[in-house]
Amino acid sequence: MYAWIWRKLPFGLPGKLTGSVLLAAVTVTLLWFVVFPWAEPLLPFDDVQVTNPAGPGDPGAPGPLPGEGQTPTEDGHDLPYDTDENNPPPSPEE
Repeated sequence: MYAWIWRKLPFGLPGKLTGSVLLAAVTVTLLWFVVFPWAEPLLPFDDVQVTNPAGPGDPGAPGPLPGEGQTPTEDGHDLPYDTDENNPPPSPEE
């Protein structure tokens, strides 16, 4: 197929190179602005659901209960994880 397109492009080697670049640009533009926006709602990439099969607050569920181990930040928002746990210990001052 590509050989057929190459043979059909006019104006010798410069015309064939220019025509090839234009055909590639038109194809990418058509895919980017027409095909991908049309297909996006059909793809399952945004359908993410994270659930706890044991239910919220179940004592058998792994991890802390809601509100436990949360550290408020400077702006007053609660973090769902402990930030002190991941920090390296302070180095001794010399």
